[in-house]
Amino acid sequence: METSLNEPEIKALISLLDDTDKDVYFHIEERLIGLGREVIPILEDAWSNAFDAVMQNRIEFIVHKIQYDTLLEDIKIWIHASEHDLLRGAILVAKYQYPDLNEEKIFQTIAQIKKDIWLEINENLTALEIVNIVNTILFSQYNFAGNTSNYHAPQNSYINCVVESKKGNPLALGIIYQVITNQLNLPIYGVNLPEHFILAYLGTSEEENPDKNKVIFYINPFSKGSVFGESDIDQFIKKLNLEPQDSYYNPCENKDMIQRMVRNLTLSYQKLGDTEKVDELAKMLELFNVVA
Repeated sequence: METSLNEPEIKALISLLDDTDKDVYFHIEERLIGLGREVIPILEDAWSNAFDAVMQNRIEFIVHKIQYDTLLEDIKIWIHASEHDLLRGAILVAKYQYPDLNEEKIFQTIAQIKKDIWLEINENLTALEIVNIVNTILFSQYNFAGNTSNYHAPQNSYINCVVESKKGNPLALGIIYQVITNQLNLPIYGVNLPEHFILAYLGTSEEENPDKNKVIFYINPFSKGSVFGESDIDQFIKKLNLEPQDSYYNPCENKDMIQRMVRNLTLSYQKLGDTEKVDELAKMLELFNVVA
């Protein structure tokens, strides 16, 4: 990253953004992008005071490029971290479209739902009874639901939108479900089922399951937390004409869930014909394929 300039120098550079000489403009653009996120407030202030559409468009492009490059670095750091905080990963993906999203609002909503569930559960309840309580609070009290009317909308994958609208796709709802239940120390984890996303409740004791840490039942977050068994996955896989794989039945890594979230967004923007976003998300996906 370029050595920081003082504010008057930055403003002087910005004032040249409407230069008709493309070589001059590209040089200024490169220098401003090199300054990184610290220059964004000055650029935004310049945008609000600009009356020239060319100047505003160029400032918007530079701000987006800085935010996008910074986001790629943040996601790269998250991918190569020793632990992959699931909520943090989902928030990073949402920052692609909403760089100034209110993280605290998301944290507060998650914390409140967690508290409401915590007040209702105790150690004497069975796994199924606990899940019924989670489902009642999440889907009846807070009214989270699958967005069936506009399934492929990008907003269904952005965690801030899902928390606000209470509508989402199976993966986003599953992430919220897993984040809350994991904070309550419940052994519920995502399963990367083809063309769908579900959750698995693992047995953590011999009473629940003689084969410790194996799945005792599955949860469908897109269908208000309905519970089902392995045979239902067998039938689903058969309908898709796929050969069974362990990954269709067993929990996946948090990193896999966030990677799938980016894939879902790519598909959403492909359906909308937004090739620019598709290309940017493709670069984001490449980060997951790079071995540390």
